[in-house]
Amino acid sequence: MFVIGLTGGIGTGKTQVSKLLRGLGAAVIDADLLAHEAYKPKTETWTAIVKAFGEDILTPSANIDRKKLGDIVFKYSGALKRLNAITHPRIKDMIDTNIAKLKKDGENVVVVEAALLLGANWRPIFNEVWVTTSSEDQVIPRVCKRNNLNEIEVRNRIRSQISQSKRIEQADVVIDNNGSLMELTDRVRQIWEARVVTRKGEQA
Repeated sequence: MFVIGLTGGIGTGKTQVSKLLRGLGAAVIDADLLAHEAYKPKTETWTAIVKAFGEDILTPSANIDRKKLGDIVFKYSGALKRLNAITHPRIKDMIDTNIAKLKKDGENVVVVEAALLLGANWRPIFNEVWVTTSSEDQVIPRVCKRNNLNEIEVRNRIRSQISQSKRIEQADVVIDNNGSLMELTDRVRQIWEARVVTRKGEQA
């Protein structure tokens, strides 16, 4: 099995790339969806987060309001580190479980889409790390529109993450997403053929 870690900063196009890779034949694990599972009321992760950040982050139905939690962790120094210490080990366990299941099911290529992949030190899980990149001029309007945030809030989120240059340093593949969807589609297909299809042929 060939396991690809797909990461990149907020608004750089990870989800679009994972969709393209799924269309090319990869099985995809979305770490953000796993996090949503981990955040469900009364789970171990939910309990630890509420204990750390208080019941004010909860909705009337006892769900964690991720916007309220985000406002805290991206505003106060040390809060994001505290949250990550709670969630990263649990999400990694879920990723490991999903990869094992897909391997048992006979999948040949698995993509794990995870914004926090490098910050969480999950590099050893993967055969390769692919990083999506975009300029801030592209990212800021995308995220403002998608997440209903203002420019300052988006910039705070960008600054809270590992820098794009540090991601690139650790990347096996860099996927530039400063152009059109058609250009991105062509770029991903070329990378797939060069890194995945060619590899399968060599192993055959």
